[in-house]
Amino acid sequence: MTLGGRDANLENPPIPERFGPSVNRLGSCLECPPIVPERSNYITRAGYRALESELDWLWKDERPRVTEAVATAAALGDRSENADYIYGKKRLREIDRRIRFLTKRIDELTVVDAGPRKDADRVYFGARVELEDEEGKTVRYRLVGPDEFDAKAGLISVDSPVGKALMGQRLDSEVSVRRPKGETVYTILSIDYSEDESKEVSEDASLNTNEGKP
Repeated sequence: MTLGGRDANLENPPIPERFGPSVNRLGSCLECPPIVPERSNYITRAGYRALESELDWLWKDERPRVTEAVATAAALGDRSENADYIYGKKRLREIDRRIRFLTKRIDELTVVDAGPRKDADRVYFGARVELEDEEGKTVRYRLVGPDEFDAKAGLISVDSPVGKALMGQRLDSEVSVRRPKGETVYTILSIDYSEDESKEVSEDASLNTNEGKP
């Protein structure tokens, strides 16, 4: 599976439809709208490639390996008491479920390329944002899609409470976020769209508490 699809209008990028899997939405855009669906279909190019790699690995490596192991276990006799056979069949079901999900999900996603924005002082998808809380503590995050968030690595989903609060906000704005430990007010200190991923540092994993996983 390769990256591709139609070229997006960079001046007035289309808003991907929430439904309609027959529509090809694997284009790229530089100016994404600040408002996103409840479950965003946006993903960074690195995140998209990671999903492709996982799907490829499941098809070409993991599934054949587990299938062979199940066949070997089945040849040993009574399957009802064969732990290797039972585990292997369970693992195969998990693999097939993940393959179905990835196949469908990849077809729904819109790849958003990193790069400068016209309105660089506003938070869009893919932005790296430095925040300061009321106690003066600073933290830096990057807003990514729900399929690639990693709070510990500083990658927060646009569907998370913090992500939703930040989208569309401007430099120096104050953003109030309701979190498990209480309401927190952040001030946006900086916004950039560089490719440097070495500066993302997460405060804690609770930013994505409301995330749903497939």
